[in-house]
Amino acid sequence: MTQTLVRLDAPASPPRSSGRARVVAFWSLAVLVPLLFLGLFFAWPVAVMIGKGFVVDGRVDLSGFAEVFSDPRTWRIIGLTVAQASLGTTISVLLGVPGAYLLYRHSFRGRSVLRALVTVPFVLPTVVVGVAFRSLLVDGGPLGFLHLDGTFAAIVAALVFFNYAVVVRAVGGLWERLDPRAEQAARALGASPWKAFRTVTLPSLAPAIASAASLTFLFCATAFGTVLVLGGLQFGTIETEIWIQTTQFLDLRAAAVLSVVQLVVVAAVLVVAGRARSRRERALALSSQTSRPLSLRRPPGLPPGDGHAMSLAAAAVTAVVVVLIATPLVNLVVRSLHTPRGWSFDNYTALGTTGGSLTVTVWQAALNSLRIAVDATTIALLVGGLVALVVSRRPRRPAARRAVGGLDALFMLPLGVSAVTVGFGFLLSMHHPFGLPVDLRTSPLLVPIAQAVVAVPLVVRTVLPVLRAIDPRLREAAATLGASPFRVLRTVDLSLGLRAFGLAVGFAFAASLGEFGATSFLARPDRPTLPVVIFRLIGRPGPQNYGMALAASVVLAVLTTIVVATCEKLRTAGPGGDW
Repeated sequence: MTQTLVRLDAPASPPRSSGRARVVAFWSLAVLVPLLFLGLFFAWPVAVMIGKGFVVDGRVDLSGFAEVFSDPRTWRIIGLTVAQASLGTTISVLLGVPGAYLLYRHSFRGRSVLRALVTVPFVLPTVVVGVAFRSLLVDGGPLGFLHLDGTFAAIVAALVFFNYAVVVRAVGGLWERLDPRAEQAARALGASPWKAFRTVTLPSLAPAIASAASLTFLFCATAFGTVLVLGGLQFGTIETEIWIQTTQFLDLRAAAVLSVVQLVVVAAVLVVAGRARSRRERALALSSQTSRPLSLRRPPGLPPGDGHAMSLAAAAVTAVVVVLIATPLVNLVVRSLHTPRGWSFDNYTALGTTGGSLTVTVWQAALNSLRIAVDATTIALLVGGLVALVVSRRPRRPAARRAVGGLDALFMLPLGVSAVTVGFGFLLSMHHPFGLPVDLRTSPLLVPIAQAVVAVPLVVRTVLPVLRAIDPRLREAAATLGASPFRVLRTVDLSLGLRAFGLAVGFAFAASLGEFGATSFLARPDRPTLPVVIFRLIGRPGPQNYGMALAASVVLAVLTTIVVATCEKLRTAGPGGDW
């Protein structure tokens, strides 16, 4: 009798089969929702865009490849793209490694301010970067005497300006966790500081450097707004050439061929980046197992003056880079205050008007950008958060591990595929999509969705390292204590994943605010975004339009910096991500 008594006030525990079914349903949705989003709003528009170039009269026609590759202009564009990306990546790495050493291996007053300053260019919209360098190098600008406006060197300098922070953050995130005792042991055995760095530290940093270099190459090869503003038609890339072939020549076949070429290159770079990132994460996991306080004090047994020469060299290089980073930004602000009548706020006052060449005021465009960015960030956080959660799992079966790795690489594709291809693909595919009697091209959600497609990879790359760094024993301990799978997910994964939530919001919001390629196709004339308005002002003659473009660029830069800086403060200490 006593064995059959049950407390009537105690809730009946659900059967294990139903709990298991809910877990399976949750993880299935966590995979299917992002895949559905990527399929509908990335793969489908890109496929339609490419299909328009290869399908003629209902039949597949691949003769466009021969036509495009027989044109010397195509090879010149491909050569310029590879040259710009290679040179920009090389210089970024050479300058970024000393910066990572100074900003992540040394503790000094003002370090956090310097870290924030070198990150500002990466979160700036590409159109703003182009305008900032143009105002610096144009005739009448501070460096106009160099005659670099519209040159190959100006584009490479802007690419390094934009990607320097990628190398500093990726390499520095690993460097500050390396156990310094291995290098100190080499020094104690008589190795010079340079030899100890070359033989001990550099091999340990190789995964982070390779990961940063591959990402930098990807960003340089797919740069759009910066190259379009600085290079125009003379020094274009595959990205800008797709835009020119689509908007000016209406040659969808050439644009489709170039899109396929870019997709192949991006896929190859993503494979390299994925392998380098895996090695980097293994190095982070290994270094996190060592407990060693970072100290600037010289351990006993090392020669006098150990490392001072390297520290001074790194400080000198970083100081030069900081000056070079600050110069375009300071000049942009100064030039925005200069008018034909002297120094005044007239350019900022004119932002409240249409200036005779706009359909809305700049302030209205800024408000449109903020509203769209909020919607895009919300979508990107939902989709990117689910992807990061799924990809952070480490299944035991090799097939499952390969599937998780494939999902990770799949959601990185929007980083490298031309935003122009995506935007124009939206226009072609969202008119009665799948035969539905609805024209989504007029929907106000189309622009936020397009921007979310670009922002999702940034969310994944920001949140994923934090989730992967969680010790599996925490989940096992929670489950052993009786926590359900959902409670383990809520109390372990989500609570620790919130460390990167603030920074993920910042990067997604910044990417949405500055997105130009797809938005230039999708934004309606009565609801343009701020980057679209800035580009329109640059293309109009007259000092008033140029002054308004400078002032609007300052406004966009300030908005972006404030958002990212605020979100950076919300982040708690945790494992370093790719950014």
